[in-house]
Amino acid sequence: MRLSRRVEQLPPYLFVEISRKIAEKKARGEEVVSFGIGDPDIPTPPHIIERLCQASQDPANHRYPETDGLPELRKVIAEWYQQRFDVSLDPDKEVLPLWGAKDGIAHIAFCLIDHGDIALVPDPGYPVYSIGTMFAGGRSYYLPLRERDNFLPDLSIIPDYILKQARLLWINYPNNPTGAVAGLDFFNRVAHFARKHNLLVCHDGPYTEVAFDGYNPVSFLQADGAKEIGIEFHSLSKSFNMTGWRIGMVVGNATVINALLRFKSNIDSGIPQAIQYAAIEAFTGPQDCIAEHNAIYQRRRDLIIDVLNNIGLEAKTPKASLYIWAKVPQGYTSTEFATVLLDEVGVVVTPGTGYGKHGEGYVRLSLTIPDVQLVKGLSLLSKWRSTRSTLKVKR
Repeated sequence: MRLSRRVEQLPPYLFVEISRKIAEKKARGEEVVSFGIGDPDIPTPPHIIERLCQASQDPANHRYPETDGLPELRKVIAEWYQQRFDVSLDPDKEVLPLWGAKDGIAHIAFCLIDHGDIALVPDPGYPVYSIGTMFAGGRSYYLPLRERDNFLPDLSIIPDYILKQARLLWINYPNNPTGAVAGLDFFNRVAHFARKHNLLVCHDGPYTEVAFDGYNPVSFLQADGAKEIGIEFHSLSKSFNMTGWRIGMVVGNATVINALLRFKSNIDSGIPQAIQYAAIEAFTGPQDCIAEHNAIYQRRRDLIIDVLNNIGLEAKTPKASLYIWAKVPQGYTSTEFATVLLDEVGVVVTPGTGYGKHGEGYVRLSLTIPDVQLVKGLSLLSKWRSTRSTLKVKR
């Protein structure tokens, strides 16, 4: 049996060796604390779950849903964008609910990329940007995100011959994995660049509602003429702790939204309607849960940053997102340092190279770790500093 080339080209799973070590440690009864998963540990708010349960009892929601989603949900999404970002959207042409943002991110390349076309992809960045491009027959040209540029891509260094073949430009702010943020001035520059080079901008923005210290992230669609050249993916996963329910949306350019709808109508049957009603409740119900969740994440952020600084790991305090991007100590690669932490103190962090070659030299820590585990994990990280000091003395 021969597998397809696209499957054979998939990169190896980064955590294969680390997962094996975790399993071995647990089998020996050793404690392992993971900062590696970006999945909110705080439950979905009760009023949203209650609406989900109510809707699940309605036989009308037991049947096939439509790919374009409930009209009521599209309308609520448009109203939320108007209230939150002062962005006007036509709910029938410029809004499409998704099985989580990942659904649209993975499939949008099939609507715009032909064999040999190029997508401009941030590095480090969410791997699905490039994987979706590869599945569609395209190629990725990687844009380095460097600390000296505040982890914003330098669009001026892209060669002309690349731009002539490029169809998509991916951006993602607040950013995963770096925690970097971008303002409207940057988005306006991106929009101008896209019009000049006939690119579609795909902005992945699921972390706009996870922000700290009074910071208020903006939407790419607030940029001048953004709907002419762009779309934005968003999700209820991080805003309302609904990762397990798999619901998000894409909004923006009507032609591209229609193309994705046509594509998806041939491969899925839409989001279960009970979950759509839960999403409606999330957008229209009490919003104080967002501030409550962010207060928890901010407290965790500050605790982690304090410990990292104490053990000699340089990390900037993020204004938004669920992640801390920390430099590894001199003399280690990202993977080596992640392995050392797991071997010596039982702490799991994500090597930066899991997000691209320019992630080398960093590790990512997630804020989505229950408080009890957080305290244990930070204690273990502090223990690593003591272990390292002891090793230095012995040498």
